[in-house]
Amino acid sequence: MRNWHDLSYLSRGTMRQKAAWEAIQQTHIMEVLSDYRPVLAGTIPLDIDVVQSDLDIICESHDLEQFEQAVRTAFGGLPGFEVTQLDVKSIPTCVISFFTADFWFELFAQPVAVEKQNAYRHMDIEARLLDIAGLDAYQHIRDLKQNGIKTEPAFARYFQIPGDDPYEALLQLEPLTEQELRQRVQLLRKD
Repeated sequence: MRNWHDLSYLSRGTMRQKAAWEAIQQTHIMEVLSDYRPVLAGTIPLDIDVVQSDLDIICESHDLEQFEQAVRTAFGGLPGFEVTQLDVKSIPTCVISFFTADFWFELFAQPVAVEKQNAYRHMDIEARLLDIAGLDAYQHIRDLKQNGIKTEPAFARYFQIPGDDPYEALLQLEPLTEQELRQRVQLLRKD
């Protein structure tokens, strides 16, 4: 399992990852959010991003009003600043978006440890699948995304993961060992 809390890999990554690193450094966003255990999630860490991909930062907050106020104080004057409070699968959630440093940022906070949030769990299993499948998978996933397919459905399609809900289907692969996952991927790709 990768240490997604250490963002230094971005500084050595693709041009887009390096640009994300610069944007994160320039905004000091991880320092602003440090009380909330922030983790960059989504497509840019996985190198399957497309032009319109944003910087998704997931956070743990047990006081969403306090989280909103901290973010509003730091970034409230930026273009596109918007706050949405909602329930995601019965979990209170705060989503904040804004544009700065050539990126759209989307902050996602729940009163759940970041490692237990679905965005983190999806990213982790997707990284494992990409490691097994190799470079060809990266390009195919990017192509699917470029054609308007969201990330988890793109993985389900490429890896032929059965089920009506690709978000849940990916999570079903999570407990598999590397060997079991490798076998599952080989079986799925043969069909």
